[in-house]
Amino acid sequence: KLPDFKTPNNEDHYEYFRRLCYDGLYRHYGQDPDQSLIDRLDYELSVIRKMGFVDYFLIVNDFVQYAKSKDIPVGPGRGSGAGSLCAYCIGITGIDPIKYDLLFERFLNPERVSMPDFDIDFCKDRRSEVIDYVIRKYGEDHVAQIVAFGTLQARGAVRDVGRVLDIPYATVDKIAKMIPLSLNMTLDKALSLSADLRQSYHQDATVKQIIDIARALEGVPRNTTMHAAGVVITDQPVSNYVPLAKSDEAIITQFTMTTLEELGLLKMDFLGLRNLTVIHDAETMIRRSDPQFSINEIDYSDKAVYDMISTGNTDGVFQFESGGMKNVLAQLKPERFEDLIAVISLYRPGPMDSIPTYIRNRHNPKLITYKHPLLEPILNVTNGCIVYQEQVMQIFRSLAGYSLGRADIVRRAMSKKKHDVMEREKQIFIHGLEDDNGNVEVEGCLRRGIDEQTALSIFSEMESFASYAFNKSHAAAYAALSYQTAYLKCHFPREYMAALLSSVIENQNKTGEYISECHRLGISVLPPSVNESDSKYTVSSAHIRFGLSAVKNLGLAFIGAIISERRVRPYRSYYDFCRRLNGKGLNARSLESLIKCGALDHLDCNRRQMLSVSKTILDDLEYERRRGGGAGQISFFDLGSQGAQDEIAIPALEEFPLIELLNMEKETAGMYLSGHPLDAYEDYTKSVKADRISDILISEDGKYRDRSKVRLVVTVNKNKTQLTKSNKMMAFAEVEDRYGTCEIIVFPNVLEASRDALYAGAVIDVEGTLSMKEEEEPRVLADRITLLPSADELAAATSAPKKASSNMIDPQRPQTLYLRIPSLKSREYRKAKNILEIFGGSTRVIFYLSETKEKLLAPRSLWTTPNPTMLGELSFQLGEKNVILK
Repeated sequence: KLPDFKTPNNEDHYEYFRRLCYDGLYRHYGQDPDQSLIDRLDYELSVIRKMGFVDYFLIVNDFVQYAKSKDIPVGPGRGSGAGSLCAYCIGITGIDPIKYDLLFERFLNPERVSMPDFDIDFCKDRRSEVIDYVIRKYGEDHVAQIVAFGTLQARGAVRDVGRVLDIPYATVDKIAKMIPLSLNMTLDKALSLSADLRQSYHQDATVKQIIDIARALEGVPRNTTMHAAGVVITDQPVSNYVPLAKSDEAIITQFTMTTLEELGLLKMDFLGLRNLTVIHDAETMIRRSDPQFSINEIDYSDKAVYDMISTGNTDGVFQFESGGMKNVLAQLKPERFEDLIAVISLYRPGPMDSIPTYIRNRHNPKLITYKHPLLEPILNVTNGCIVYQEQVMQIFRSLAGYSLGRADIVRRAMSKKKHDVMEREKQIFIHGLEDDNGNVEVEGCLRRGIDEQTALSIFSEMESFASYAFNKSHAAAYAALSYQTAYLKCHFPREYMAALLSSVIENQNKTGEYISECHRLGISVLPPSVNESDSKYTVSSAHIRFGLSAVKNLGLAFIGAIISERRVRPYRSYYDFCRRLNGKGLNARSLESLIKCGALDHLDCNRRQMLSVSKTILDDLEYERRRGGGAGQISFFDLGSQGAQDEIAIPALEEFPLIELLNMEKETAGMYLSGHPLDAYEDYTKSVKADRISDILISEDGKYRDRSKVRLVVTVNKNKTQLTKSNKMMAFAEVEDRYGTCEIIVFPNVLEASRDALYAGAVIDVEGTLSMKEEEEPRVLADRITLLPSADELAAATSAPKKASSNMIDPQRPQTLYLRIPSLKSREYRKAKNILEIFGGSTRVIFYLSETKEKLLAPRSLWTTPNPTMLGELSFQLGEKNVILK
């Protein structure tokens, strides 16, 4: 039922496949590969041919090579497919199965006929292009996406039953929250684990009724949806094999993935992975300065990378971002790639219990013990611990003489706890197996010199761990992505963080988290600029420039016009920008957004000035456009300028206060760009040990749970009130810190005491209780709210010494900002003046005029507040050597 694959010149399918494999063998291992490699490849080829899966490999390889030819990022592999040398040689996977001791039989077992299963990761943004290619190649009626059924899980079943029985929401919610939040949780398991639930079940008839009905419904399909990645491809129209349905605009099968496999149909998983896009975008930026760089050529034994991972500085590193994983990495201190494979395999429920033993043995090799010497070559790579499914299979082969195919069948039985099969295999493992003619099929441990007690002990250990053991092929492929992202962050932090920020451009919480990580790395994220910004985040000198696609009211076509026009020549003034973009997507809304986000700050006007004349300029340009450019026509702005249309009369207006500028940025870009209202409260935040909103939102290590106590130092974005049933007022406030945004619920008693604190722009200290529900963002129930004094009042009141930040801004002592410029008539002076006006403050500014070698103290209106963003922008405009703070 596989679709017909057309080979070049109608070459025999097997011969074509074999030729591709051998070409790859010579490419990876040289023209004279070791005989063991040739034997392994020939063995895999014979199994693939015998099982009838040659076309399967060719079909997968075809769309993978299509993606690569179109520069669509493709992952190194996932799942057991990475264990195939054939797949590695023809280019489906990117992990060397020989180097990492990966087993082909874990993927394709000659003793258990079933469809192989390649799961391929593609760039999240371009995955659909690969599916479209498959549809074009095999025909629209030969390809369909696959249905998936949402089933009633423990908590959901309880909530649905309670709703149907018309039981008050609060009662049902209380019952549901007694059920532990963990993977594969069932009501029976919850009753055994939760003492509160068990007690309520036995003492409360309503609870018992809900639980009993929910138990009967648990696991029942609740709704249909489309499988996130599954696609079926057939030789005849799909409708000849299975019934179809429509899901929105997509055609989907009415049979699930497992049923399709049982029917022998070809099922593929086209998965979208954001991190592949990040790696690709970073690589593209790196090649601008290093054209020879390739992520496929990096050194996987780079000590600097492992040192960075060992310190837990892994924000933005694939698989290594959670707090719990950072702690494990800091304790383990990985030194080689095998350590990364192991930690990805162990950091899961179940095998997590083995992490302390693994770390102890890793740092103290003398503590490693083996129950038999034959185990050492199998388990030495994991410090004496059974970690991988492949190790279970190798133990069966080495100690008892199993074939790897039979070993995989037993491993599967162990993982599914098939007790009858395991009991029979235990006897075979120890005593061996003979056929009816007395021929030995499996030698068994006793024949190989292993005593029965040791054999029983080893079998028991495998039995207990087999259900938790991880697929090493999958772990190795994902460890490769983890290492690649860590390598890029270690050696190319600006390019990598720019690509990472672009990948979360629509997620403000993640963006705030990664911008904070940039600051920790000493990288400033500069505000948007029409002369510097691209659509996405980009590297700009020693810093990162904000991407225009994150700004509201700017379409991609208009952003493209901005970039294309500036390639002709940079925009010289506000009017020059408006005139050149007129008729190319510029309108009142887009212009206002550009002004408010600061993308025009580096031109010749401040934001107040630009906003004051924006309508007049647009009207004037529209008038000229309608008059056909108006040869001989003189507009209002041309008067006195001798025809130079970018020399316009702008009213002399003071810039908005800093807080208003920041609010404009928040309104149009979704975040503060020139600074943050909480910058002045950093020491206070540390002193009260405030929690980070981002840590609460992404908590994966159990630190933050429902009803946990938290403390936040935040600024209020907006606040709305409503009446309760008792006719009292309560409030819902959206708040944010430098790392994320969340909602605070303020009940009447707390609101009464803190009503004056809940206004937009207020900075407040909130002590409260977490409320965490399924399918909802965590919220904080406020217990106490304190309005903090203004930044100036706080600075005056606190006597705690402040630590200098990484950019050497030290608020303990008076400082002066020195700026070297050619003259007060120079372009550099205008640029510096615009920037200084945005960041008003009390730090003196002295201009050094290089043409006359004079030092001039700037007027008080240009004194400033130093911060990384402002200093980064000045350094970019004037040159780093011309900006000194001391």
